[in-house]
Amino acid sequence: MNLFSRSTSRRAVANAAPAVPPARAASGAVPDTGLAALTGEWIVDPAHSRIGFSVRHAMVSTVRGAFTEFESRLYFDGRDPRRSRAEVLLSTASVQTGVEQRDDHLMGRDFLDARTYPHIRFVSTAVDVAGPDVYRMIGDLTIRDITRPVVLELTYIGYVTDPFGYQRAGFDGTTTINRSEWGLTYNARLAEGGALVSEKVRLQFDIAAIRTVPAV
Repeated sequence: MNLFSRSTSRRAVANAAPAVPPARAASGAVPDTGLAALTGEWIVDPAHSRIGFSVRHAMVSTVRGAFTEFESRLYFDGRDPRRSRAEVLLSTASVQTGVEQRDDHLMGRDFLDARTYPHIRFVSTAVDVAGPDVYRMIGDLTIRDITRPVVLELTYIGYVTDPFGYQRAGFDGTTTINRSEWGLTYNARLAEGGALVSEKVRLQFDIAAIRTVPAV
């Protein structure tokens, strides 16, 4: 897969990077044995996925954005989802909120400092089965070279083979972080005493994954 490619070709799927090192298993509910067919390596399809965020602004509105360039390495174990693992690398310079001036500010030194820290990385360390089609993926999130653990709540959406022969699986995931814990401390105070930008940021993963195939 080409670094930060926004399109997914059969060649890209065939030559996807190998799975990341195994994550430790965590205790949890008994997985659905019907998921065994999904066992294997996958990548996130950038054309049909969204890795985004939302944050309260001026206490009365919500700003939503997304990172449009990323690459991924995934392994799903349908027989024992606790052995699944994932790694996602985002380009900080690809952040988009729909307002160019705001995007430039987010990429600047007050926030992501994209020139100094070009990537945000998530690497899973454990997976727990929370219930039917629901998982908790624990992992390390690195922003501005600060790494802290997060817990991603994942819901399995379904599995299909599309008209082009790709095997696809869908997952929705969310987690909420305190941005100041990753050095994102810029803020301004309002006349009423509140903060211009909330400390809490909700991360959202709307994932369409494609199974990789052996190179021929």
